[in-house]
Amino acid sequence: MRDFHAPGRSTAYAPNAMAATSHPLASAAALEVLQGGGNAVDAAVAAAAVLAVVEPQMTGIGGDCFAIVAKPDGTISGINGSGPAPKAATPARLAELGVTAIDPHGPHAVTVPGAVRAWQDLLASHGRRTLADVLKRAISYARDGYALAPRVAHDWARNKEKLSADAGAAAEYLVDGEVPKAGAVMRHAALARTLEKIASEGASAFYEGEVARDIVDTLAAKGGLMTLDDLAGMTTLPMTPVSRNYRGLDVVELPPNGQGFIALVMLGLLERFDLAPLNPIGAERFHLELEAGRIAYSVRDLFLADPAHMDHGPDTFLADSYLDKLAARMSPTARMTDIPPALLGPSSDTVYLSVVDADGMAVSLINSVYKDFGSGICAPKSGVLLQNRGACFRLQPGHPNCIDGGKRPLHTIIPAMVMKEGRPFLSFGVMGGGYQPCGHAHVLTNMVDFGMDPQQAIDAPRMFFDETTHVLQAERWVPEGTVAGLRALGHKVTPSNEPIGGAQAILIDRASGMLIGGSDPRKDGCAIGY
Repeated sequence: MRDFHAPGRSTAYAPNAMAATSHPLASAAALEVLQGGGNAVDAAVAAAAVLAVVEPQMTGIGGDCFAIVAKPDGTISGINGSGPAPKAATPARLAELGVTAIDPHGPHAVTVPGAVRAWQDLLASHGRRTLADVLKRAISYARDGYALAPRVAHDWARNKEKLSADAGAAAEYLVDGEVPKAGAVMRHAALARTLEKIASEGASAFYEGEVARDIVDTLAAKGGLMTLDDLAGMTTLPMTPVSRNYRGLDVVELPPNGQGFIALVMLGLLERFDLAPLNPIGAERFHLELEAGRIAYSVRDLFLADPAHMDHGPDTFLADSYLDKLAARMSPTARMTDIPPALLGPSSDTVYLSVVDADGMAVSLINSVYKDFGSGICAPKSGVLLQNRGACFRLQPGHPNCIDGGKRPLHTIIPAMVMKEGRPFLSFGVMGGGYQPCGHAHVLTNMVDFGMDPQQAIDAPRMFFDETTHVLQAERWVPEGTVAGLRALGHKVTPSNEPIGGAQAILIDRASGMLIGGSDPRKDGCAIGY
């Protein structure tokens, strides 16, 4: 039960439909669509489009999108709206250009944006409304203005140098050369015109014609290799989700090139330990969670890539025999000193939102430009801020995630769904780049093992580890005793400079007939329903 003496947020309850997003304007847009007869997919795309305007540091039409749709009868489908590297971006061509590392602020980090195509394909497959219907609020905010929310302004403030480095980004996202403050009204006229074209002409207005030309010309001026054919060839991938049971619930994630199955690896490791008797914010719980994460992320870094370039599918890594081998390295009483690569081999910034409609359809959707403001490159005529997802590629020849023309990179953004007795039970996701698989495991074990409701599970303190050094990072509200206990187990622990991630969740409680929602106070948003 919530402590009303402490700062916090109440769990949201509604009997009919609900949306949970990271920004109140997006939640309101989704609710408006739901109350107007649209379904969960219509509402999710409307919310994603609003977020692409009002949270430009996290998402945009120049980014990618993944989603899981669960029908009331338990039918599940997934869509991969991530774009590939330009066809000319081969290792040999980049070597000729003297590229020895992919600059996250440079043109070679820009992959083909997939979000707009994903939105259209989602509506065509599952929606009741058109792009013209669901983009109205996003167009209005881009054209007429929106007030900068506090968390958005906080993120914006640390990106002055990045935005100043590109003329298009500086013109669109700085005011007289300075970052805007919370409450400032921002307008994006070029982006509004582009959204209007997409609304009237469909996704082809983005991937062909003057918008595509603006993107290609902008990148070419910086030495980029993207062509009009690269953009025109963007297609989404329908995906059969991968799932694994965790203590009686079927947890559903999308397969590679996303890292969703890494969350399932973590849960498979944690299921081998009895978490329920532990203190949910104690050293023993965080120790097991983060040890499982260290192993699972090492698996990711060695093997995850575009599925056409992986030697093994997700099922190989989710087999009990494989998980038993990994779990044998974990000890409840001491930190692993190392994780040998041979052990890991098998035998041979982002927005997340959730919507559930009155029919019981659930949508788990995530949209991102990757790092804050993506590449920091904004095509000036169209107002399209371009992602830097290509920074996830490697340049190491022979590595499955080595960059190559037409190849999709390892992707951090992952939506999730939980099924109970064959029907949608929990639609949820956690923002935060590489943290996301760990965040999925953290939020879900908070609910399943420690009995928290969605809001409590989201509110609870978080820890993560530096993905290079494995030094643990603790949010401010992690108890000092927990930090001391982790150090006694052999961990190095430092304070986290920023809140870790963000999350949204909607639970379908069939016994009470209620939707129960939570929205992360680390962001500006809310869960709201009717």
